[in-house]
Amino acid sequence: MTEKVRTAEPETRNQKLETSGTYKWLVVVMLWFVCFFNYADRQAIFSVFELLKSEMNLSDVQLGIVGASFMWVYAAIGPLAGLVGDRVNRKALIIAGLVFWSLITIATALSTRYSHLVLFRALEGFGEAFYFPASMSLISEYHSAQTRSRAMSIHQSSVYAGTLAGGSVAGVLGQQYGWRSSFYLFGSLGILLGLMLLLLLREPRRNTATTPAPMSAAGSSLRSGALKTIAELFANPMVRILTVVFVGANFVAMIFLTWMPSFLYRKFNLSLAMSGVNATVYLQIASVLGVISGGIIADRLARKNRAGRMLTQVLGLSLGVPFIFLAGWTLSVPLMILALAGFGYFKGLYDANIWASLHDVVRPERRASAVGFMNSIGWIGGGVAPVAIAAASERFGMSACISANSVIYLMVAALLFYGIRRHVRFPHTGRAVYNDLLI
Repeated sequence: MTEKVRTAEPETRNQKLETSGTYKWLVVVMLWFVCFFNYADRQAIFSVFELLKSEMNLSDVQLGIVGASFMWVYAAIGPLAGLVGDRVNRKALIIAGLVFWSLITIATALSTRYSHLVLFRALEGFGEAFYFPASMSLISEYHSAQTRSRAMSIHQSSVYAGTLAGGSVAGVLGQQYGWRSSFYLFGSLGILLGLMLLLLLREPRRNTATTPAPMSAAGSSLRSGALKTIAELFANPMVRILTVVFVGANFVAMIFLTWMPSFLYRKFNLSLAMSGVNATVYLQIASVLGVISGGIIADRLARKNRAGRMLTQVLGLSLGVPFIFLAGWTLSVPLMILALAGFGYFKGLYDANIWASLHDVVRPERRASAVGFMNSIGWIGGGVAPVAIAAASERFGMSACISANSVIYLMVAALLFYGIRRHVRFPHTGRAVYNDLLI
């Protein structure tokens, strides 16, 4: 059969730029910096928990609520953010979100009461919720299946760089100049970045990087509303499984990000600055290495096996189990460093393919919505974690609670492997994969 050739339309200068091999990677670089501030802004507060506790006379549970208030709103807004991301200009959404949460970051520095902290953290969650659905859709627009894992893994490395910068800079500046200083710094730089992106970032035409799925009875519903979008997404068993796995992985990750600075401060008697630095440096640098490795490995596996990205995630989750246990159990600083680095590296293997695996099983027209819903549900787990660990540690101790999270990693690794075995049809069988939803 021969394909119908569409009449080519004259390309504008911007369209030629957008489809060039260079610009699609420049998009990743620009979004890398947006995501950097996305995570630096949210992480900074955890390294100054001890200062907040002293200044405002807060309990650990109250500190946990400060951290969780961001996640609760972030999770609640996620589905709306995804649906909006599939329907409006993604460039505008990304820049508006960046400027909004940067202003809120500056406002956080003006807090004088506990209620102010909770309110501003919640508003920051609102602004940041719109970023990931729009940005992941944008990257998938520019990058086909051949480069998608690498592009998303490079972007994902900004999560760790931002977390590292937020935790380390906030700890050092907090000790020297007070806890508010880092919020003024990160908020101001974020606004400046937003102004730059107004000139540099381009919105591509929808679905240019991937051939759209054939229109069918299911495809004809693409014009339908939000309820049918939700029904289509969660009718897919692998979307459900990937979402549950993300809940578990995010729960564990948020315990480390929220409480590790205070854990090191209390257990090993480190200074506030050193606690913030050590809680983030080893874990996040190792995660950068892991996420780059995960992107390369997954793209290669995906050429031979439709489940290659998800198998890479199973590997990361499984091998991260002993390091999570070691982090809570050890009394040795060198072993703690090993635990943080090991957990960070294998966490990176999983993280590199969070969105690439999801995009493998949903239609291009549903990508932002899929990210929004999965991000929302996943952050419900993240939102529970800071308060749950604070409450449980009062009875069992923080060390035991951290080690116990190794069981969660083991369970979600097993679930994802089961999903691959049960629902993925490998190429040699000749059978359909995910009812032809795999892109």
